[in-house]
Amino acid sequence: MNHGQQSVASVYRSYLREIRRLPHAYLRRVFRLKAKDDCRAALLTKYDDRRTRKLKRVSKIVQQVRAANNGSHLAFNRILDLAYGRVGRLRWELMEPLLSDPNAPLLPPIIPGKESSRPPVYSQELTALLTSGLSRKKRPLVPGDLSFPPTLPERANPNSSDAQILGPFSKRREVNARWKYFEQEWKKVLPPLQISVSPSREVSNEGNDLGTPTVVRKIGFDGTTVLEELVQLTTKPKNTSGTFIPRRWLRRRYQELLGRLPILTFISAREDMKTKKEKPGGFSVSLAPNAFKARNQVRPLPCATDDDVAWNQKVSSEQVRH
Repeated sequence: MNHGQQSVASVYRSYLREIRRLPHAYLRRVFRLKAKDDCRAALLTKYDDRRTRKLKRVSKIVQQVRAANNGSHLAFNRILDLAYGRVGRLRWELMEPLLSDPNAPLLPPIIPGKESSRPPVYSQELTALLTSGLSRKKRPLVPGDLSFPPTLPERANPNSSDAQILGPFSKRREVNARWKYFEQEWKKVLPPLQISVSPSREVSNEGNDLGTPTVVRKIGFDGTTVLEELVQLTTKPKNTSGTFIPRRWLRRRYQELLGRLPILTFISAREDMKTKKEKPGGFSVSLAPNAFKARNQVRPLPCATDDDVAWNQKVSSEQVRH
């Protein structure tokens, strides 16, 4: 065994020691697979300088796991984000199916005859995530932003006064602007672990809602109990590693994780009991009831109007007189 192989083996052993200290089976299982993949990639690297860089990245993760086991708030949150797809490669694997819609018709190309100039298609699932504040790192979008991105100038609308005065906007620039906006906005989305189905209607084994012909796609951890086990850990986070970590501390970390984990639910079309009209189906975004963000979310107060300011000044002056 040469020096490079010895270095990889040493880091791998340290990695496994820290993994055994993680408090729950799912975390140990995920990071055991990650340790195997990361160290194998470093071992198969031919050039010493590249192997050294990869080992530094692996050693940094080992340090994060060690800090999480020692009670670091930030390090444990980072470990949870890696394990549940809030960051890293798993996040991309969860988001990738939502970036396209195989059932949606292709939009016409912006530049006639150029197939590559077709604008991006926002799937129903991605639209729901983009327009909800519970699944966004930034403010939610409005539906109009998807059809006409705010990064486009008014001149891009052929019916606008700017287009009539300055002439039509460049079609190639419009294509680039639409795709750039699509890329930067979906990267601000927190992906769901799976797509749930509203329990009000029966669902077949293939994932079809028996009341509507819409097919609910299976993504991520669909068919597993990962989400249910995560919710249980926010109530009774039993530590199975033998390492002492306070239960209340663990419970708070998982409640914070649920606040970063939106639940995407498909709601099928149904009849309104009052109006007797059929409500269209669609997707809704929510958080688990015991998510820390959901319990502490407060509706912001509206901005004060001129009348509010005048009333406040009047009340203040009356109090000063008395």
